[in-house]
Amino acid sequence: MPKLLVIDDDRAIWRTVERAVCEQDLSVCSAANAADGMEMIRQERPDVLFLDIVLPATSGIDLAREIRQFDVKLPIIFITAMDDSDLAIEAMKLGAYEYLLKPLDVRRVQELVERALQTRRLMSAPVHLGDEQEPKDGDVLVGRSPKMVEVYKQIGRVAAQDVTVLIRGESGTGKELIARAIYQHSHRSDKCFLAVNCAALTDTLLESELFGHEKGAFTGADQRHIGKFEQCADGTIFLDEVGDMSPLTQSKVLRVLQEQHFERVGGRETIAVDVRLIAATNRDLEEMIDEEEFRLDLFHRLNAFEIHLPPLRERGDDIDLLLEYFLARFNRQLDKDIEGISPEALQLLRSYRWPGNVRELQSVVRKAMLMATGPVIVPEFLPAELTGGTEGALTGGDNDEFNLTAFVQQKLAAGSKNIYAEAVAEMEHVLLTRVLRETGGNQSQAAIRLGIARGSLRNKLRTHGIVIEQVVNEADD
Repeated sequence: MPKLLVIDDDRAIWRTVERAVCEQDLSVCSAANAADGMEMIRQERPDVLFLDIVLPATSGIDLAREIRQFDVKLPIIFITAMDDSDLAIEAMKLGAYEYLLKPLDVRRVQELVERALQTRRLMSAPVHLGDEQEPKDGDVLVGRSPKMVEVYKQIGRVAAQDVTVLIRGESGTGKELIARAIYQHSHRSDKCFLAVNCAALTDTLLESELFGHEKGAFTGADQRHIGKFEQCADGTIFLDEVGDMSPLTQSKVLRVLQEQHFERVGGRETIAVDVRLIAATNRDLEEMIDEEEFRLDLFHRLNAFEIHLPPLRERGDDIDLLLEYFLARFNRQLDKDIEGISPEALQLLRSYRWPGNVRELQSVVRKAMLMATGPVIVPEFLPAELTGGTEGALTGGDNDEFNLTAFVQQKLAAGSKNIYAEAVAEMEHVLLTRVLRETGGNQSQAAIRLGIARGSLRNKLRTHGIVIEQVVNEADD
């Protein structure tokens, strides 16, 4: 179970943090001074730390320097009652994950803890290469196909070289795992690793997330915010879905790569930074360059070394290795005892095209194991898209209607422990399909109707394996 430590002499802060994370699977402990806090860090090895800047007999800044000698990857969230920009900058120079002003906002605490835990996992969970099928911890890049072996070789060639890497491949192929493997085998592995999904944020938010902003830079900017480039000094930053950046953000990222400095949004101070950048995309950047949607000079900067991840359908027998790995993994996580897959179900899994790649395979195996009523997965437990059937419990006769009550009842009866994610995925699939039919397959119009960026829509379509032509043809039928 992940651990959270609060070092603050104010017990009200302890209670606020405990209340904020009470619904999360976390162990929370507290200390009132620097000496006790440092001892708890050595003994408990927390995954997230809330640290008051003003402590009895010392300062949180001084304590953070001592902590960094012991654990350089611990996300430290400073808390203070003083709105002092100099203090904030000094804290961020020490590699602080974030800083919060008192009184603490419960929802903000919840959000930061979730993000900090994810960052801790990305930096600490090892990525195993090759044949290790059941590691004690971490993630595995599974596969022995020639194309995956070449990927492992490329990681080995470039990891130690301090150059920018562009990882290309379809959605769900495992680009983040490759980025983490490069980071963990680099000379910056003892520094920070931060990941940003460029498709998940609006242009304004992405610019602020990467470069930070000054107080008053835009509506809602009520305090200075330190961006990921500044926060990740001397470390590695991973920009996922880099093809979805706006032209303005592209130009700013290019400047960082060329000159190693930038300004915060709304600021004039030039900030020097030394980071290694790893980028990933599932888009055709060359086509985007031809259409003047992506900068040619940025493409050349990002593409100092390219790694191409093959889609699952081109990896041959790797699907069998992945099935073995996911069965073993989810048996542990779900406390199941699934012994294997029937020949009929295995044939369906092997013959499916997997538009969502490894991510979709993982989801299918997990769902099948939750549905299974015996030790063997048979076709009955596989989702409708693999068997050619329909999910009667999901619809009320019209495939565009989602029967949430029936769906939840079905999942409860099956003993599912992931109902929220499964329901959101099914509802999103129905929503996207319905809106695309309404717009005749026009993605730009669909994105407007949905209120999301076109890049986000494309990512969702790939994730759900939705093919525009099929949607339009079904509407015509």
